[in-house]
Amino acid sequence: MIDLHTHTNLSDGTDTPRELINLAMAQGITTLGISDHDTTSSWEEATNALRPGMDLVLGAEISCLTENEISVHMLGLLFDSENQALQDLLEESRDQRIPRLKKMVTLLNDAGITVSIDDVHAATPAGATVGRPHLADALVALGHVSSRGEAFTELLHNDSPYYVSHIAPTPVTAIAAIKAAGGVAVIAHPFASQRGKILSAQDFAPLVAAGLNGIEVDHRDQSASERDNLRAVARELGMVITGSSDYHGNGKINRLGEHLTSPQEWEKLEAMATARRVVRK
Repeated sequence: MIDLHTHTNLSDGTDTPRELINLAMAQGITTLGISDHDTTSSWEEATNALRPGMDLVLGAEISCLTENEISVHMLGLLFDSENQALQDLLEESRDQRIPRLKKMVTLLNDAGITVSIDDVHAATPAGATVGRPHLADALVALGHVSSRGEAFTELLHNDSPYYVSHIAPTPVTAIAAIKAAGGVAVIAHPFASQRGKILSAQDFAPLVAAGLNGIEVDHRDQSASERDNLRAVARELGMVITGSSDYHGNGKINRLGEHLTSPQEWEKLEAMATARRVVRK
């Protein structure tokens, strides 16, 4: 069982890296990818928690924006964590999150929904990359909504009047940084229309030219028809096809291992990195 896309509480998940490792092993996951948003801060604890019987694939999910401001998430896996250029890109992405959240807090307050940036920080685990899920958690703590899911459905979705876009690298820039660091780049849930604007099939050509390795096809936020269309795109372009849970602990309803990558596709993807960086004990 190969699940290449999960999150810990060092971004917007709720499990610690150790808890996630233990859960994955208990559920029979044989290869687990951890890709927290714009950070590698979970790598050390996850590596220390690993035990024989499971392979660990370390990475990061980089928040990107196309030139026409479509939000894209790029999974960078198996890259060299010591690559300074990629770490600088991740740090810049993290730094943009605070001004964005402050603007969203102001819009909410103007509408009579009282919340402060201090409330957001209080809802963010120590060392975590702060983001909209933590604003959602603050709204839950203040009684404005009953759950993180309700916060996104009612207040924080991409078409909400309280939504603020963010400064981020383009997908091409992110792919180039991942590849320069020796890793592989997989675009996450690119046809998930329920999240907002999505890419078209024609948008993949420059990504492939930049070095895109794979496309996340099997994901709960993509309908059956979206998956079929995306699978056809991936095959036409010669891309590795992945599936994953995008597990966030209690932060989302996604279940660990609910979508998986085939061993054959994973073997192809791993071979595209410049070194064998899978962690084993």
